[in-house]
Amino acid sequence: MVKFRDTHILAFFKTWQMTTPLDLSLSNYFKAHKSLGSHDRKEIGETIYTLIRWKSLFDCLDPSESYSLRLHLLKQKPISEWTQDPRLPDYARFGLSPYLYSKLSHYAKVLNTTAPVVIRTNLIKTTREKLLEALAPFSPRPSDKTATAIIFPKREPLFTLPEFKQGHFEVQDEGSQMVADLVNAKSGDRILDYCSGSGGKTLAIAPKMSGKGELYLHDIRKGSLKEAALRLRRAGVQNAQILESGHPTLSKLLHKMDWVLADVPCSGTGTLRRNPDMKWKIDQAMIDRLVQEQRTIFTEAVRYSKDKVVYATCSLLPEENENQVEYFLQHLPLVLEKTVKIVPEIGGCDGFFAAVFKKSKV
Repeated sequence: MVKFRDTHILAFFKTWQMTTPLDLSLSNYFKAHKSLGSHDRKEIGETIYTLIRWKSLFDCLDPSESYSLRLHLLKQKPISEWTQDPRLPDYARFGLSPYLYSKLSHYAKVLNTTAPVVIRTNLIKTTREKLLEALAPFSPRPSDKTATAIIFPKREPLFTLPEFKQGHFEVQDEGSQMVADLVNAKSGDRILDYCSGSGGKTLAIAPKMSGKGELYLHDIRKGSLKEAALRLRRAGVQNAQILESGHPTLSKLLHKMDWVLADVPCSGTGTLRRNPDMKWKIDQAMIDRLVQEQRTIFTEAVRYSKDKVVYATCSLLPEENENQVEYFLQHLPLVLEKTVKIVPEIGGCDGFFAAVFKKSKV
């Protein structure tokens, strides 16, 4: 059985391109090999993630970049023992690139741990107490950081549960839920989630509005918006409208939104536990490009607000966070109300940053 799994692991690496997200590639591989059982998929996936998460370590141990040899090394002794070799450079000992180690050495240890499985209770359809009771066989616990998060001790087949299919919960990190909570929405508000993606934060905001008011989702990625539509329907959100790039309604919303949330594209350094392949794609050129992109997007997003604007990233880098706040204060008609920095924790939330601004009168 072990040899059978190894064959699939090596077959995956023969076709995988680093430019394609690891989670998507792995999902596509499993779809193409439906005969694999759930336990096999779990073991194969975890091994592949480990080999990618510790790429810089294996690059030092195996300059030939042979995944067959790396798989053998992984079985020979655990990662914790390989990292004790005093000849290793520090960046490899912590499974980071030299660039990221220079930026994130303070977070190096936590970024190679396994991120917890967290869901958000959909308060439109249930309560956290009722959901905890329904999911009791999985021994979940309530988060002490938000009123909606539930944390599981290990990975479970959550998407197969009737509670998920009925829209009682969505998978969402504690930190992401905390960012969504910064949008202090109330019934009757007009809210624009300007970089909505598939709508995770919109879904977290919606229950506060009690079905009243207007909730808009905008993104340039049509595939993400299509997924958002499915999630909104499952969650029972009926006061939301999806606006693709260039939608005629957008121009009618300028200067009319009570809240605008701009969860901008970023390096994702706060969520590297979930996306370890990103560690090998991030360099200074990428950060420089993202900084300019973030400024362009946020400047546009501010135009829709008549009151509050939230800037958010899942980054730990000051270039994308605190430095951007200073830039916005200098160049946009905004007053800073507060900033929130959420650092990744072992067994806890991912890393996020958010700043809440009030539109100033000019």
